[in-house]
Amino acid sequence: MASVLASKMGLSSLRRKQAKTFNVAVVTMDADLEFSCELKWKGKDLFELVCRTLGLRETWFFGLRYDVKDTVAWLKMDKKVLDHDMPKEEPIVFHFLAKFYPENAEEELVQDITQHLFFLQVKKSILEEEIYCPPEASVLLASYAVHAKYGDYDPNVHKPGFLSQEELLPKRVINLYQMTAEMWEERITVCYAEHRGRTRDEAEMEYLKIAQDLEMYGINYFSIRNKKGTSLLLGVDALGLHIYDPSNKLTPKISFPWNEIRNISYSDKEFAIKPLDKRADVFKFNSSKLRVNKLILQLCIGNHDLFIRRRRIDSLEVQQMKMQAREEKARKQLEKCQANPPSLSSKS
Repeated sequence: MASVLASKMGLSSLRRKQAKTFNVAVVTMDADLEFSCELKWKGKDLFELVCRTLGLRETWFFGLRYDVKDTVAWLKMDKKVLDHDMPKEEPIVFHFLAKFYPENAEEELVQDITQHLFFLQVKKSILEEEIYCPPEASVLLASYAVHAKYGDYDPNVHKPGFLSQEELLPKRVINLYQMTAEMWEERITVCYAEHRGRTRDEAEMEYLKIAQDLEMYGINYFSIRNKKGTSLLLGVDALGLHIYDPSNKLTPKISFPWNEIRNISYSDKEFAIKPLDKRADVFKFNSSKLRVNKLILQLCIGNHDLFIRRRRIDSLEVQQMKMQAREEKARKQLEKCQANPPSLSSKS
């Protein structure tokens, strides 16, 4: 009897203990993580735990995104995780993704892990055709992606067919030409062979340097209407706000760089972009959904804050990170030189 009672008490104690936590699954571009979170946790607590687990210090680019109804939203740092309007079935699923993009990847991305996560996310966006990429650039990007995965090209190892299971090009590019998979592989391999001597990190950075010049890179698009009721697209990115015709996401009809915007106001579902030049017209627009409006506002504030931050002296933390990165790069370069000393040849 006593043992049964103890068993019941132990079970009820366990239930009370379990009720104080909830389970979360975090999907990153590199791995799937699981965490047990306390009920009182705010978004910041979970976000910082994920960043510590990944060893990520450049946290300002990233966020935790979740699906809600027919759109997406980002976890707010100062709000309790469970107070967000989202499905509560456990584990609650979040996607750890870049929310903001750098203006210049080579100058801004310091840690290897930051660079790697950006590389994976941008590559996925290009392959899924969320970012338009011309055929020639697609082949070059594919060759750097192959180098990042396989290292230096070795004809004795990387024989015809070694890329047969890889997804390397957008389907749109493949469908443009009457070329077999073998022909595409040959074209990619020719470029791949030219990258000899680069490390994985260098190959990923070369990929990002090319990708960041694509017109749709780093832009979040939203369906909006202007005050006349005309359907348009709003693009929000690191450089400013852009207005597009819905049929053309590549060339904006008008752009508002961050440094030319006096302020952006929002009330009753309507946004107003007020240019610095007071003689210029105020551009007013709205989207049909409150959730989307909140998302637009978040992205405007975050991108503008980073725009200002880039134009100031680096914080001590960033200066320290950059110094450590330079030292690490120099160390790797020295190791590479020692492993592959230049050969000397003499003429007779």
